[in-house]
Amino acid sequence: MGYLPLDSLEQLTPNRYEAVLIAAQRARQLNAIRLAKLEMLSAENAEKIDIDGRKVTFVAIHDCLDGKVRYRSGHE
Repeated sequence: MGYLPLDSLEQLTPNRYEAVLIAAQRARQLNAIRLAKLEMLSAENAEKIDIDGRKVTFVAIHDCLDGKVRYRSGHE
């Protein structure tokens, strides 16, 4: 597991707590995708399913830092 510069989450939004909520929502989305893939493992084409073994929180924070996550603030 690599180092995550959590201070750089402030580039996503100036409010640190809002950034944590955004990353948490992304982690929930990734977890739902992973659970759907796990359910499909019992299907016939199980060998074609690729499940990421990294932790969803790690991936979610990286997605936020890489700009892969888009959000709208409730203040806009």
